[in-house]
Amino acid sequence: MSVAAVVVAGGQGVRFGGPKQFARLTGSTVTARSVQNARSVAKFVVLVVPEGYDGVGEGADAVVTGGASRAASVRAGLALCVDADIVVVHDAVRPLATPELFASVVAAVLAGADAAVPGLVITDTVKRVAREGALSVIRETVAREDLVTVQTPQAFRREVLVRAHETEQEATDDSGLVESMGARVVVVPGELENLKITEPGDVERAVSLERSLQ
Repeated sequence: MSVAAVVVAGGQGVRFGGPKQFARLTGSTVTARSVQNARSVAKFVVLVVPEGYDGVGEGADAVVTGGASRAASVRAGLALCVDADIVVVHDAVRPLATPELFASVVAAVLAGADAAVPGLVITDTVKRVAREGALSVIRETVAREDLVTVQTPQAFRREVLVRAHETEQEATDDSGLVESMGARVVVVPGELENLKITEPGDVERAVSLERSLQ
């Protein structure tokens, strides 16, 4: 079965102070590293970029301008993956996701799942809170045994992901759209080092992690 990847780099980086996905790591940009890792499983890689992008594609096979939301950006990339059986969606700001993690989510779909996501078990105590003016007040302690935090890359049967996006709904990740239509999404072990670059200091953390893994 053929695999394509959509690397989502369409954000403007408002909190970061600029497009964080194009910050420099050791020898390449954040996005170029994500494209390189996606290529470990995908023969065709689409890069979704923000309006005004003037780069050279970060090593992707195709470049498309994203939309006003993450879901709209994924749809723009997905539209170019017409020949794929499996589509992997990856956030460009997770440049340390390993080829093994990409292979793991693809393998789960090949084994019969509609989609697969990497997840990490929660080790901290989880509280549900409510706002009371300027305060956050605890309402209950949430059982964490059945909870995970999820990452990208996420792999999907292409036809399932296409149907999920035809609703044009919004979600914080693509597995949320697929879940809402009753598809079977499985969780594979995530990676602690799969850092999501959000703040300026995260770039330095990513460089340090990258060096420690070499």
